[in-house]
Amino acid sequence: MTQGQPLGAASPKVLITGAGSGLGAAMARRFAAVGYAVGVTDLNQSRADEVLAGLHNSAAQGFSQVLDITKEADWAAVEQRVAREWGGLDVLINNAGVAAAGRCEESSLADWEWVLGVDLMGVVRGCHRFLPLLRRQAEQGRTAYIINIASFAGLAAMPGLSAYGTAKAGVVALSEHLLTELAGTGIGVSVVCPSFVRTGLLQDFRSANPAQREIVGRWMDKSGVTADGVADLVFSAMSRKQFLVLTHAKTHWAWVLKRFWPAYYYRQMAQRFSLTRRKAA
Repeated sequence: MTQGQPLGAASPKVLITGAGSGLGAAMARRFAAVGYAVGVTDLNQSRADEVLAGLHNSAAQGFSQVLDITKEADWAAVEQRVAREWGGLDVLINNAGVAAAGRCEESSLADWEWVLGVDLMGVVRGCHRFLPLLRRQAEQGRTAYIINIASFAGLAAMPGLSAYGTAKAGVVALSEHLLTELAGTGIGVSVVCPSFVRTGLLQDFRSANPAQREIVGRWMDKSGVTADGVADLVFSAMSRKQFLVLTHAKTHWAWVLKRFWPAYYYRQMAQRFSLTRRKAA
């Protein structure tokens, strides 16, 4: 498959979590633009409806539905709708997520459980729910793809994002397991590790330090990378069956540094964290 062409047969189907805003909405537009029917799911029905209505293909080809990725009943309802209306699925994108900032002991245990429950277990639930369907399809010759949205914080330590980074590291590890477990089945896997991008992630942001929200917002604004740009990279990576997707030029160098000179990388992160803490004080 080449870039710009849909995966699989005519009118392929993609299901996206957290697609009512930000990166999820951008990916919905990107896939719809090349002929995909899109399942737009979100915590907020009106946001999902609005995104679906704005897609290039007709709303009749896709659907919008409330999905709380922490609830099995919501996942079951979406799976039933996919089976009933589409008869299968070509691409599953586990995108929905939340964020919290703070050192390990600064984030409350409630915040830890919240972030892990959404960012890690939400992805686990999506894969766990749809993999039996995707495997049955694969046995019948219908290929499929899973795209998990993690974060660069899940690849390399970013101090002050302990809960968030730990959850996203779990998403990376899960994706690595899936890559090996699904080898040869016709089901592909990508894990996307963006750095700061202006999305709706700050809407439910939690931090013991109110100034941290403003700092993260500034990092998002200064990144120079847009949600639409990341969506293009995601589609291209799927087209090329690329597993690890880094979206920011600086993170390519940081990833190399962390892999080959980890001690130096950790010193740099510690110094950066100390500086950030002083600015937030």
